[in-house]
Amino acid sequence: MNMNPMPRTSFGSTGVLENVVADFFRRVYLWMTLGLATTGVIAFFVSTSPALVLAIFGSPLRWVVFLAPLGVVLLMSFLEEKLSPALATGLFFLYAALNGVSLASIFLLYTGASIAVVFFIAGGMFASMSVFGFVTKRDLSAMGRFFFMGVIGLIIASVVNLFLGSPALTWAISVVGVVIFAGLTAWDTQKLKEMVSSGIVVSGTEAARKLSIYGALTLYLDFINMFLFLLRLFGNRR
Repeated sequence: MNMNPMPRTSFGSTGVLENVVADFFRRVYLWMTLGLATTGVIAFFVSTSPALVLAIFGSPLRWVVFLAPLGVVLLMSFLEEKLSPALATGLFFLYAALNGVSLASIFLLYTGASIAVVFFIAGGMFASMSVFGFVTKRDLSAMGRFFFMGVIGLIIASVVNLFLGSPALTWAISVVGVVIFAGLTAWDTQKLKEMVSSGIVVSGTEAARKLSIYGALTLYLDFINMFLFLLRLFGNRR
């Protein structure tokens, strides 16, 4: 996510800085949680409606549903500087809702119990890596760039496997995917902390509110991808 530098400010004390960072991350995790809840509710609702399942996944409309979330993310990226916090928030929830429609398919492929178990596993991994990214003194920039390149490799390997249909390659992609998005979770958390700690955004301003939405979107993407790769590894198919 392209989070461009904004006017800096200085903080009077360490305590003030800690409060600013803590308040920012409360907002980020709140928006992220609300986005995940939106996705989950809509995915479950669609999956329990035979009429909607047939209309969406039994027709060419499924391609629109699968590609629409990507379109919203790209729109948010290209228009980041022009979007108001309110519009950014609206697009974030639109993305979460559209993603929910596309992810309804997992309820058709996997048992509800295994989805729940994997969700909690993903939640534990995400929380651990996010905390690590927040508290570590080590610069994770090099690791983050490496994992970002890994995402490109994952995409290429996944496209190739569409034609090969190799179970072994599917398993390998899933394992690597979990590792990559766990690493990206730590890196993205550290990036967000550094941006707020350095005074790039001023607490309470529109810039800070918008950054919290983009931060929530970034971590949402890390979590969802980690969850889906874990589901491929541990989910029980119907």
